[in-house]
Amino acid sequence: MKINEIAFSVYPVTDMARARKFYERILGLVVTMDHEMEDCHWVEYDIGPATLALGNAEGMNPSSDGCSVSLEVEDFDQAIAELQEAGVEFGFGPIETPVCHMAFVKDPDGNSVGIHKRKPGHG
Repeated sequence: MKINEIAFSVYPVTDMARARKFYERILGLVVTMDHEMEDCHWVEYDIGPATLALGNAEGMNPSSDGCSVSLEVEDFDQAIAELQEAGVEFGFGPIETPVCHMAFVKDPDGNSVGIHKRKPGHG
């Protein structure tokens, strides 16, 4: 098997309308696909060459302990200020490392979403 790339990352959500408010209104993502099937509602956001998806289906369970996606932002301090102003719960940070600034926030289902900014020369 040869893996070429990550096709998409997905967060399980329990309430699609509530989740979309967070990802679209607070994070500012734009829907590129919204598909409702008999047993599943799937929404996608293309971000650069990658895709972040939200899925609502039996067997998909949100978790604050699972894998998380980190979103690269243009202005880290501004992003943190906007999230704090919106009352978003922070799970970790913000912190600074030798190569980046990062924080992790919680979506409405408790999924951990990273907010990230690489320092010049690291990327």
